[in-house]
Amino acid sequence: MKEKKRAELLAPAGSFASLKAAVAAGADAVYMGGARFGARAYAQNADQDEMIAAIEYAHLHGCRLYMTVNTLFKENELGELYEYLLPYYKAGLDGVIVQDLGALSFIREHFPGIELHASTQMTITSVYGAKELKRLGCCRVVPAREVSLEEIRRIYDETGMDIETFVHGALCYCYSGQCLMSSLIGGRSGNRGRCAQPCRLPYRVYGQENGTAVNKEDQKCVLSMKDLCTLDILPQILEAGVFSLKIEGRMKSPRYTAGVVRIYRKYLDRYLEYGSEGYYVEPEDKKELLDLFDRGGFTSGYYTRHNGRDMIALKEKPEFRETNKELFDFLDREYVETEKKEPVEGYAYLAEGLPSVLTLTCGDISVTVSGQEPQAAKNQPMTREKVIRQLGKTGATAFEFTELEAEVCGALFLPVQALNELRREGFEALTEAIHNQWRRKAPEAGEVQNGADSGEKSSRAAGCAGPVPDESAGKRPMYLTVSAETGDQLSAALAVPEVRRICLDASSFQPERWAEFVQLIHQAGKECYLTLPHIFRTHAIGFFRTYRSCLEQAGFDGLLIRAFEEIQWMREEQISLSASFDASVYAWNHGAVHTLKEEQAAFITAPWELNSRELEPVFEACRREGLPAELIVYGRAPMMVSAQCITKTVKGCSKCPSLLWMKDRTGARLPVQNHCAFCYNTILNPLPVSLHGCADSVKRLAPEGLRLCFTIETGEETKAVLNAFAAEFIRGENAEPPFTEFTRGHFRRGVE
Repeated sequence: MKEKKRAELLAPAGSFASLKAAVAAGADAVYMGGARFGARAYAQNADQDEMIAAIEYAHLHGCRLYMTVNTLFKENELGELYEYLLPYYKAGLDGVIVQDLGALSFIREHFPGIELHASTQMTITSVYGAKELKRLGCCRVVPAREVSLEEIRRIYDETGMDIETFVHGALCYCYSGQCLMSSLIGGRSGNRGRCAQPCRLPYRVYGQENGTAVNKEDQKCVLSMKDLCTLDILPQILEAGVFSLKIEGRMKSPRYTAGVVRIYRKYLDRYLEYGSEGYYVEPEDKKELLDLFDRGGFTSGYYTRHNGRDMIALKEKPEFRETNKELFDFLDREYVETEKKEPVEGYAYLAEGLPSVLTLTCGDISVTVSGQEPQAAKNQPMTREKVIRQLGKTGATAFEFTELEAEVCGALFLPVQALNELRREGFEALTEAIHNQWRRKAPEAGEVQNGADSGEKSSRAAGCAGPVPDESAGKRPMYLTVSAETGDQLSAALAVPEVRRICLDASSFQPERWAEFVQLIHQAGKECYLTLPHIFRTHAIGFFRTYRSCLEQAGFDGLLIRAFEEIQWMREEQISLSASFDASVYAWNHGAVHTLKEEQAAFITAPWELNSRELEPVFEACRREGLPAELIVYGRAPMMVSAQCITKTVKGCSKCPSLLWMKDRTGARLPVQNHCAFCYNTILNPLPVSLHGCADSVKRLAPEGLRLCFTIETGEETKAVLNAFAAEFIRGENAEPPFTEFTRGHFRRGVE
């Protein structure tokens, strides 16, 4: 197998035509989705035959192909993963890009030798996450688009992993993998590759729920990011330790793919040849990229800054713009409609009484085939020139001769058809030899189930014991857990005896008073956890370094982890508290549950997006693992977690936590919180998710704890909600909820 280059240009392929265009334009590698499990469900994804053909086409031209398996897996889907991936594994698939912890574990176990790439959907924003995923078997990490050059450098220096970052194309407003907006609005989940892009829609922003708008009428696209273009800082990106330069665009045309790859190929080669000293960017090339596509201009992204108003499009994309027909025609002619040819050297030997022989060499691969014996010529003997001319007709093959020699010994005759057959067999043998460099035998997989109709089947697929019948499931007493962000919410929770555990938001409660709050909670006979931030980057690392003594002396019973990488931070910093995982650390299947159990979790939280039926195997897996699980029964779901700041965009940075409201086209009002201590925004669901009236369904799942997440509720509202849920779920009484507008979230409908 060919060694990797010093840097890799990685192109998108939403179709086989885009794959060919990318290869023709100079891509070193291509990432592509199959028929299932990819984060672009609406691309022209390849079926099995097309994907195998794509793998072979890429390898034929010296490229690598990575397959996107970067969605979250429901339980039954995890059981189908082996049969799905097996043909591609055997064909020589180079790597898989993965989001789901269960899928990651499964592929590592059942497909040895294939590269595992941690998707940007995993929301890796620090060296801690990269280290953890390296430990779990990943050789490459695709960190969040929001990470800086400094953060990338630290990941590279401390892990040595391949780092792949986006250098061109669309930017999400939300940290990838932490967006539930499309899911909660219309059931099209970004975690399932079906994002409807609500961030591209217009919104009015208000300082108060019913106040005056603070953004202008023509600047309503406050969530719509400009497209990324990094030509100007390409040397800095590479020198920070990035190996693979990734172009976004699996939903775009082959022409777009060819055009962008062509430009970045030029500048990557310029850097590799001349270094940063000889690197410069020609303005006309940036103009070409704008002609191909843009949303209000380009931005260099987050590499050198944390966020910024000038990264946002603000204005709606014009309905019409003039096209660069000359450029489009050129790209179609040179890359989209033209097959790339690989250089070949050939040598033919023809002698009477011996089989005709043709040797073909392409790079390090050489093959020799033999054909029909030449006969003594009765009339006109064939000439060396005629043999070369006939054998040199490569036609529709993937090759072209750079050198072709022929030795004809004597006055010989060989039919043209025989020469054609010799050439055809030669190129077939050469193609097969090239493909055989990558092909693998089927792995020793053992028994792998095609489905997960029961807990027993799913556990066998993971190589673990079958389910232990639990006669008490659904009969054990449940308790309430409260997530609080204000002192008033805390006071309300303290007064409700059915509340066993209170989780305090780290950015909302002053660290200097943590010990005081913990003491109050313990005096009320309740456990106290500290809720860590959704995003664990430089701000969070510095925050907890500053308040390390406050954390150690507060007396917390544990930490509630919202970012998977925080577990590695706890390990390295020797934080001797129990760790539990919030719903943002996804446990969609038994494999993910098992991974989190191995992380020594005290408990986990069921995800927001699964319906009650799909949650059943998750809770069954938790019981098999002896891992307590909580279910969120009330709260405004975090629809988006963003490095951008709505306050900064519309008013300027205040460095002060506040609450804004966004109104969408339907009139729904979305609360927006800015968490200044950790410098990120959370956009909340307009309505709280509430499972009141669903006590029977909830009890069938038999969670140990019922979580109520309070964000913008007043103390009185918090108290009323807690009393209603305690009455219905704990005391078994009929209780009317103290609100009229709510949503069931995905508890009944789920996502595709």
